[in-house]
Amino acid sequence: MRIVSGKYKSRQIPVRKNFPSRPTTDFAKEGIFNVIGNYFNLEEAIVLDLFAGTGSISYEFVSRGAAVDAVEIDHRSVQFIHGIINDLQMENIKVIRADVFKILPKLDKKYDIIFADPPYDSDNIPSLPELVFGSGILKPEGWLVLEHSRKLSFRGFEHFKEVRSYGSVNFSIFR
Repeated sequence: MRIVSGKYKSRQIPVRKNFPSRPTTDFAKEGIFNVIGNYFNLEEAIVLDLFAGTGSISYEFVSRGAAVDAVEIDHRSVQFIHGIINDLQMENIKVIRADVFKILPKLDKKYDIIFADPPYDSDNIPSLPELVFGSGILKPEGWLVLEHSRKLSFRGFEHFKEVRSYGSVNFSIFR
């Protein structure tokens, strides 16, 4: 796994094969960040990374100048993210150990971008757009970017904008 662009471009992040989460592929990251970068000035963006896992998406946003709150429930993943933050001396990133579904209604900060990469086998994925928009934490011109498998479609959901596919990785964008 590597950071695709920005201040930390080409930095390799070593992830053990038995790590408890699945990092977004470099190919998919590069594609979706090209789309996001065309709509947002990431140096001014405030981002919420839900289901942070390895922290891959958070590092990509921070590398491009964004301020990030990363939410992850698994303690090993949280420790891993803290280790990478320390190794790279990253600033503008805060890690929150919490259950995404429980913390969303409690957050009061407003975000430009909310990126969610839940485990593909989670039964709660279809409820995420409703939870995010119901929480009121997305700024009026903000985006929710939801990574998911091909099995799911969000085309009929309120606020749905488009879907982008990169290999087997799909990103539904809501605004």
